[in-house]
Amino acid sequence: MIGIIDYNSGNIKSVCNALEKIGEKFTIVNSPAQFVACDKLIFPGVGAAGFAMKNLEKLGFIEAIRSWNKPFLGICLGMQLLAKFSSEGDVDCLGIVPNSKVLKFEGSLKVPQIGWNKVNFLKDSPLFDGLESGEYFYFVNSYYMDCPADFILSKTDYGTNFVSTIQRNNFYGVQFHPEKSGKVGSKLLANFCEKC
Repeated sequence: MIGIIDYNSGNIKSVCNALEKIGEKFTIVNSPAQFVACDKLIFPGVGAAGFAMKNLEKLGFIEAIRSWNKPFLGICLGMQLLAKFSSEGDVDCLGIVPNSKVLKFEGSLKVPQIGWNKVNFLKDSPLFDGLESGEYFYFVNSYYMDCPADFILSKTDYGTNFVSTIQRNNFYGVQFHPEKSGKVGSKLLANFCEKC
């Protein structure tokens, strides 16, 4: 069973629709006690890091996520919250990815980045099975994760070559929105559900 973590900061409906489309069974998870019924977790996120971390703390999710040892997929803000620290509100995050921080796009770049952009694979991953490097996925982000190369699966160019997919052990993260990325996004979600 796929659990979708609901902490009042995620685009739950779009993820549910995407999983329905590929025929995956899922449940909405409102408390850590429900983790026990799940084989995998999806952690969507929309909004500000500080607000999201407060919600996670209030609902008791922080330690439950840190101790989770099965496949886990963070999406957009859900990926950024896996970092040690976010400059969005200067907030400590979950610290799943060591020596990582979340930074804002700088210079003359229009933020947020909204729209389709290429995801260039740097390493093999079950997430990418059946997909080609350079596929277009849908992004909506003003911030991105900076982390050691050991954890980087892909990068994307938006004025700077930023990290768009990460993995540390059982934790995966994607900066883009697979649930809004058409066939390629559906394939990536299916890969997570079936192969990770």
